[in-house]
Amino acid sequence: MRVLAAMSGGVDSAVAAARAVDAGHDVVGVHMALSRTPAQERTGSRGCCSIEDASDARRAADVLGIPYYVWDMSERFERTVVADFLAEYAAGRTPNPCVRCNEHVKFAALLDKALALGFDAVCTGHYARVVERAGSRELHRAVDPAKDQSYVLAVMGPERLARAVFPLGDVASKSEVRAEAVARGLSVAAKPDSYDICFVADGDTQGFLRRALGEQPGEVVDESGQVVGTHDGAYAYTVGQRRGLALGRPAPDGRPRYVLAVEPVQRRVVVGPAESLDVAQVRGDAAVWFGDVPAAGATCTVQVRAHGTDVPARVLAADAGTVTVDVSGAGLRGVAAGQSLVLYDGSRVVGQATVAATRSAADLVGEGARSA
Repeated sequence: MRVLAAMSGGVDSAVAAARAVDAGHDVVGVHMALSRTPAQERTGSRGCCSIEDASDARRAADVLGIPYYVWDMSERFERTVVADFLAEYAAGRTPNPCVRCNEHVKFAALLDKALALGFDAVCTGHYARVVERAGSRELHRAVDPAKDQSYVLAVMGPERLARAVFPLGDVASKSEVRAEAVARGLSVAAKPDSYDICFVADGDTQGFLRRALGEQPGEVVDESGQVVGTHDGAYAYTVGQRRGLALGRPAPDGRPRYVLAVEPVQRRVVVGPAESLDVAQVRGDAAVWFGDVPAAGATCTVQVRAHGTDVPARVLAADAGTVTVDVSGAGLRGVAAGQSLVLYDGSRVVGQATVAATRSAADLVGEGARSA
């Protein structure tokens, strides 16, 4: 099989490419240049797609003895990931840029170009498993739960999963990958992982948003509407946030307050107690299903954050494009519109949707009283 190996310059993608070579595939390495300022230097474990990363990927390809190319994907990345990130925050939502990158760049633009050039599949260093069952391919969690990336991959859908190879899904730990890199003579064996948002290399997300969107001062109010502080831009806040609120007036009971809602049109941020963040139902749109749409009443688990844990849920309604789940009693808090909602059956990914709205237990009680 002809396989295009996406090589970021890190240890995971290098070992994944090596395993694809060992499996007997005809492998070609490619580094995606996503930054519009490729001369930037990588700072420790922050950022990616720098000249250093491209050079590291080239050296890894040389060790593996495979052809290597650099493809400029910066325009597509800027248009579908960075612009979406800014637009979502400006709208008071909380996007996940890694999900959008996998959707629009790695398993759309890259895969489409690979297929057009005669490749059969794209190989990446993601930690997830593909299980063949009854003639179909299923997306499952990685063996190592600490590194599992099925959450950010769920948006790819079954058609693109059919063309994906994840050689690291069965490794027991990241240390195993690093040891394998050492044994193979790969210089990236000890290279630190990148983290945070790759296009915000200094880690200052609020500063990035402020520079792009400008200052938009407004009020911070409590649940009664009383002004308790001010802000320079509602886009810098997300539901569930506690730190950095800089409130001028403490809560009457002295308890910490959290962001409950972001209202960009009014330039208002609403804060309140932790229990007001409790979620009973989550509705998602733009759903992607791996197989049949789950029936109402089906039980599953759901995950709403890349590094979060899944919680028990029950499907209330689902169709080709939307899903609503009940998570009452699951202890789920602070779910924001724009986050990714992924449904699991054990380790298997059932589907994914983008959070559109949530309801609390109090909301449901109030709606029931009004309809009575």
